[in-house]
Amino acid sequence: MDLHQGDCIQLNIDAGLFQVIGIDDDHNRCWVRRWPLMTNGSPVFEISMQQISLAPTPMQQESVPIS
Repeated sequence: MDLHQGDCIQLNIDAGLFQVIGIDDDHNRCWVRRWPLMTNGSPVFEISMQQISLAPTPMQQESVPIS
């Protein structure tokens, strides 16, 4: 998986978006926080890279015209 710090991802166990904070390729782990950030901050937690999938980038999402 081509994963970088700052990427937005989705977890297989949660429908929300999360931001990658750190990556440990040697142990197949990464640290993430909920995105967008909550007012009081978002806690960081560690997960296995097997639990994630890359979220579509804004360029991949369909644009919706604003009327």
